[in-house]
Amino acid sequence: MCCLCFSQHIKASLDLIEGSMTVSTTKKTFDPYAIVKARDLIKLLARSVPYEQAVRILQDDVACDIIKIGTMVRNRERFVKRRQRLIGPKGSTLKALELLTNCYVMVQGNTVSALGPYSGLKEVRKVVMDTMKNIHPIYNIKTLMIKQELSKDPDLRTQNWERFLPKFRSKNLSKRKEPKKKSVKKEYTPFPPTQPESKVDKELASGEFFLRESAKRRKKMEEIKVKQTEALTKKQEERNKAFIPPKEKPLMKKTVKAPEGKLDIEAIKDKVKKAKTKKLGAPPVIPAPPTSNTTDKKKKKTKDKG
Repeated sequence: MCCLCFSQHIKASLDLIEGSMTVSTTKKTFDPYAIVKARDLIKLLARSVPYEQAVRILQDDVACDIIKIGTMVRNRERFVKRRQRLIGPKGSTLKALELLTNCYVMVQGNTVSALGPYSGLKEVRKVVMDTMKNIHPIYNIKTLMIKQELSKDPDLRTQNWERFLPKFRSKNLSKRKEPKKKSVKKEYTPFPPTQPESKVDKELASGEFFLRESAKRRKKMEEIKVKQTEALTKKQEERNKAFIPPKEKPLMKKTVKAPEGKLDIEAIKDKVKKAKTKKLGAPPVIPAPPTSNTTDKKKKKTKDKG
């Protein structure tokens, strides 16, 4: 640090009591912007950037960008998951981003430190911000890869690249549950709503206001009696329901109607013949065929007769 300060002719002082480091110019400082570069160098070293990478900030074509991501997501668990998504498995996503943007990127705590050319820093900031907004970094990496290939072609450098870039649409798979009772907003009117009628106004409209107290009491008692009679009749009906016999089902079986159409007479005849051959109570006996002995006896009888 001291060697670099001497080469740029910048004075650096460290205050151990306050825990701060200040940078100032000297009479030999020839580059006025060197003090800003030295300040950025201290910021990068404070965010655990390696010294070999942080020294590159003193070059003319190199700049740095420190992106604060701690306040972008409220939920801590969600923040940790999205930050890990930016790093990728074994740092593969971060390495791909570094190769495509020619920048050194380091994720540390609630900040992302980037070091490289101005065009690359712009792309790094976009990828980091989109990742914290729940857009996967692989989509932006794909677009960067296509842009890198298109930039190599001299014919396509001056043309519009929108037709080649992929268009990713966000799909919200989880549908929000709609409430059962939807409140319909009333039309706005500058006039206030009509005032509800008071008890006195209602009595004036019905004419009860001009009656005496005795007449009012009598009318109230009549209304109470009417309500009581209605309640008694309802209770009596509910009690009588228990004594009403239920409807019994008829005992007669339903006769199945014969299917309309021509009857098969031959099939009925066959059934009748089979029923005649069968004997009730025992299986049908098949007669045994005549043996040879019986035939010889019959022949002898016929000879004797002759």
